[in-house]
This record gives sequence, C-alpha cells and structure tokens, in this order.
Amino acid sequence: MKFNIRKLTEDDWITLVSWWDAWPEWNAPAQEFLPDNGTSGLIVEKNEVPIVAGFLYFTNSSAVLFEWVISNPNYKEKDKKKAIEMLINSAEIFCKNNNKKYMFSISRNKSLLNIHKKLKWVVDKDPSYEMIKKII
Repeated sequence: MKFNIRKLTEDDWITLVSWWDAWPEWNAPAQEFLPDNGTSGLIVEKNEVPIVAGFLYFTNSSAVLFEWVISNPNYKEKDKKKAIEMLINSAEIFCKNNNKKYMFSISRNKSLLNIHKKLKWVVDKDPSYEMIKKII
C-alpha cells in the first residue's frame, strides 16, 4: 500500500500529543505555539495509520520554518524512514507551490539529520540550542 499525505486538521491534535507523550525526551508544545493552532502542517499515513507529521511556519519572507517533526512511536514498519522522506519532500513541494524559496529546520535527532542530509539539506556540523521563553 502507498503512503498518503494530507494537511493536518484539528482532529489530529490528540494523536500528535499522544506521540509526544510517548517519546521520553519530548514534551508536547502548547497548541497555540504551533502555526495556525496546530493545523499548518502535513501528516503521512499508510492504510489510514498516521506515521509522521511536521509543521510549517509561513513567514512574510521567502522562508518557511519546518518544525516539530514527530513520528508515531508504535509504527515499527521498515518503511518509516521513507515516510519521513515523503513528509520532507512534500513539505518542500508545498512551500515551492506557495512561492517560498527557503526552508529552515532545527533538530538534534541523528536519524532525522541523516534523512535531511540525504535529501540535500545543508546540515550545520556545530550544534545549536533552541531557546523559548513564554513572555506572558
């Protein structure tokens, strides 16, 4: 069976939070922290089973921030990396179709970094840190 990719909807939120909760090193971001309240992004499925999702922060520049890539911790099929590749490639196409020229992403996950390298993303060899502050 082939993969299906679609835009995220409000109905996906509970599933995504359950994924974040299942990964011990992750914490779910606040829904309001995500673009369009967690609906500006894509999700890859196979046989109606969600596998991986990511969010697209559109800006008023030529760049899009592609972030919070999260996968289904219970999906153990060998094609999981292919699903991640499809997510990234589809995000690139979606951004191009919206007249964007650049994509930017942050990760510390070695597997995800290697997939980005395979897909010809420039991966900085020096680590950086995400900084977030709630200001209210």
